[in-house]
Amino acid sequence: MIRTAGLCVALAALAAAAATRADQPPQQLRQAFGNTILSTYPDGRTARLWLQPNGSYTAQGRRGDPSSGRWKIKGQRICLSQSRPFPAPFAFCTAVPSGGMGSTWSARAVTGETIRVKVVQGRM
Repeated sequence: MIRTAGLCVALAALAAAAATRADQPPQQLRQAFGNTILSTYPDGRTARLWLQPNGSYTAQGRRGDPSSGRWKIKGQRICLSQSRPFPAPFAFCTAVPSGGMGSTWSARAVTGETIRVKVVQGRM
């Protein structure tokens, strides 16, 4: 669960700064569909996150561990709820800076580490 927390932070950077209709994801989030959200940790390892338009996600943590769950936009935040490999007892929510394909930003993982996040074209 902690391994995928950095991925949650990465997702946050893709949501719009303004609230959106529940049935219409923000433009920055739509740019992530079919692409990879790549998070780089201070030790150089990377985590990958893939969002689906139906509200599901799959991920590969920095140690190579797979996970999956659901994402939801709540106001100006994106929240991830892990369901596999085990249901997380809470959703991880984070504020979303604006940015899209190719932009890089800093974020904080649930572990407190500062990570670098980038949306990379294609599924890697």
